Amino acid sequence: MTKRHLKLLACIAVAAGTSLGAAPPSASATATASIGARVVHPGQSIQAAVNAAQPGDTVYIAPGTYRESVLITKPGLTLMGGGANTVLMPGTRMTKPAQSCAELGSGICVIGAADKPVTGVHIRSLTLSGFKKNGVWASGTDGLNVRQVVAEKNGTWGIAQEKSVRGVFRDNTVRGNGDSGIMIANVVQSEGSATDTMGTVVQDNLLEDNRIGVTLRRVRNLSVSDNEVTGNCGGVFVVGDENKPTAGEMTISDNWVHHNNKSCPATARMPALQGAGIVLTGSQGTLVRSNTVEDNAGTSPYAGGVVLFKSFVGAANTDNVIRDNVVQRNKPADLAGADNGSGNTFERNRCGASKPTGMC
Repeated sequence: MTKRHLKLLACIAVAAGTSLGAAPPSASATATASIGARVVHPGQSIQAAVNAAQPGDTVYIAPGTYRESVLITKPGLTLMGGGANTVLMPGTRMTKPAQSCAELGSGICVIGAADKPVTGVHIRSLTLSGFKKNGVWASGTDGLNVRQVVAEKNGTWGIAQEKSVRGVFRDNTVRGNGDSGIMIANVVQSEGSATDTMGTVVQDNLLEDNRIGVTLRRVRNLSVSDNEVTGNCGGVFVVGDENKPTAGEMTISDNWVHHNNKSCPATARMPALQGAGIVLTGSQGTLVRSNTVEDNAGTSPYAGGVVLFKSFVGAANTDNVIRDNVVQRNKPADLAGADNGSGNTFERNRCGASKPTGMC
C-alpha cells in the first residue's frame, strides 16, 4: 500500500466524521477573501483577476464551471479552486492575454523565460477538462507547485513541464489524457541533452487511463514516488537518447504500477503500446527501488514489469539499479534487461520470470 492509499483512507475517515459541519463553498470563499485573496465567481473572468493580482497574491476560484484558459507570468501567484467542482473547460471568449494559452490548446499556462523563470507559482484544488492539448502547461518555471488538481480528458498531456526546475506535482488525479498523464521534459519541440530538474518531485498522484502514466523525457535529478499508476497503456517511462548528459540519475520508488493493459496504436516514435510497467530507454544511473509492479501484460516490445529497452535511436541503458521491488504476474516477463547495456544490476527483487533468465 502506497502513502497515497494511506492518505486516502485518512481523508475518508475525516470526511465521515466532519461532513455534517462542513462549510459551504460560499463560506470558504468568504474565509479566503478575509486573508486578502481575490475571489472569482462563476460568470466572472479568472484571467482578469490574475491580471489585477500582484506577485505573491492568491486568486480563489469559487466552485462552478469556467470556460476559459488562464496565463500566469507573475511570480509567487497562487491560483486556488474550491475543489474538484471548480472546473475549467475550453471557451471561445478570452480576457487578454489568455489567448496565447488558449492558442497552445491548454487550460492553465505558466510561462517564463530561460533567463527569467517564473518562480513560486502554486495551482491547487481545481479540475481542468477537455482542452485540446494540455491541462497544465509550464515552460520556464522555478518551483511550480501543482497539487490536488484533476486533469482529465485533455488531448495530449494532463500536466506538463519543460525548461523548468524544482517542480512539485503532488496529490493530483490525472486520467483519460491522450498522451502522458504527467510529462517532465527538457524541451518538447526539439532534441537536446538531458537537463537537471534540480529535484523535481512527482509524488502521491493517481495516474489512470492515459497513454502513459508518467513520462520523464531527457531529464535528470528528480524523484517519482508513492504514485498509483494503473489502466494506462504504459506506466512509467524514462526516455533518453544518445545526447550527453544522458537521461537518468533519478529515483523511482514506492509506486504501485499495475494493470497497465490498455492498448494504444503505434506513433511516429513508438510502436504499439500495451502492458508496460516501468520502462527505461537510454537511461543512465536510475534507481528503481521498492515498487510494486504487477499484472501488466501485453505483446508490445515494452511489455512487462520492469523493462530495460534500447532508446528510439538505439542508445542502451547503463548503470541503472533495479532492487527490492515486488514484480509479479507481468507478461511476457517480470524483469527484462536484454538491451545489452553495461553496468545494470538487478538485486533482491521478488519476481517470477525474467528475460534473460536468472535475474529473479
